[in-house]
Amino acid sequence: MIENLFDKLGAPFKKGGPLEKYYPVFQAGETIALTPGMVTKSGPHIRDAVDLKRFMIMVVMAITPCALFGVFNTGYQSLSYFNAVMQPETPLDINPFTCITQGLARFLPLYIVTLAAGGAIEAIFAVVRKHEINEGFLVTSMLFPLTLPPTTPLWMAAVGIIFGVFIGKEVFGGTGMNIFNPALTARAFLFFAYPAAMSGATNVWVASPIDFASLSEMTIDFTRIGGLEAVDGISSATPLGAAYNGTMAMTYDSFNLFLGLIPGSIGETSALMALVGAGMLIMTGIGSLKTMIGCFVGAFATASIFYGMVPEGSREILTMNPINHLLIGGLAFGAVFMATDPVSSPATSKGKLVYGILIGVICVLIRNINPAYPEGMMLAILFMNLFAPLIDHYVVEAQIKRRFARG
Repeated sequence: MIENLFDKLGAPFKKGGPLEKYYPVFQAGETIALTPGMVTKSGPHIRDAVDLKRFMIMVVMAITPCALFGVFNTGYQSLSYFNAVMQPETPLDINPFTCITQGLARFLPLYIVTLAAGGAIEAIFAVVRKHEINEGFLVTSMLFPLTLPPTTPLWMAAVGIIFGVFIGKEVFGGTGMNIFNPALTARAFLFFAYPAAMSGATNVWVASPIDFASLSEMTIDFTRIGGLEAVDGISSATPLGAAYNGTMAMTYDSFNLFLGLIPGSIGETSALMALVGAGMLIMTGIGSLKTMIGCFVGAFATASIFYGMVPEGSREILTMNPINHLLIGGLAFGAVFMATDPVSSPATSKGKLVYGILIGVICVLIRNINPAYPEGMMLAILFMNLFAPLIDHYVVEAQIKRRFARG
């Protein structure tokens, strides 16, 4: 029945129809509802249960635990900080339902705007180039809002994802051709263009609670959520910011850092949820275990060097327990979902390990040496995206030399 419905609706979009040039837009909706009906007409044939759509949907499913926890944590941080600092006399009720509703009120608008703005750019390029809209954007549209603070203005999210899709992917030729991760490209653009609104400084904004009861009396426009300015929030130091201020040890313990009940970007706070997603990607063979291990090993080794060599009394970020380096900021989230991007990372097995180790090393170096930028994972991954082809080149050259040496 569904197939017959799409056949009727798709008639004007087929070749020779009045809407022929918009066929990629129609096909995008059709491929969500139906399995592609395309088959090869000549050999050789390779049987595989995983096509691009299943590949990308599996990644979205792996990201979902981080998204769900991020929604809850956004609401929890909002209510907790508001009660403790802004309104201790008459505290707001904190329960799972209110945490989730407050979190959804912040996350859903960001996600919808990201999906609409970035999807529009994808559709425009698909129509102009006359190719299908690829499912890769479903991953980008999920990752990008999870890297943002919960109070990011909606217009800013739209500008960021448009830049990320256009400059980070489409100018290189589209899906499979980009050298940089599009979601990280969008996040990097926002950080350098609007640093005060991002979490790169020592403080991040905890979203103010939204009064749902008075929504009907308020005017909601593109830059406002529930009548409250999207940039209106409460300043609260993230663990990385606290480490620079010398207060992390007395503010956060390792268990909370691992669980993720801390201020920060929406989806990056929980190392536990990132590991759940990592397990899904590894079991399905989609995510590279070597890249993930490399990121953690490189970061741990570099942090251990600082931990062992820097004298006591130095900045807390330099003397911090190396394990805590793996738990704070976006290191776990980036190692699992960003560094393992199959397009912008190396293709060789040894190259993936080297690539991951260098990302971990650079991340901790940026954190420790550059006090103006506490989080280094984003720049570390983008920097190594640039060198991924070079890593593959030297790995392949080394393998060729070893084969010649064996005769």
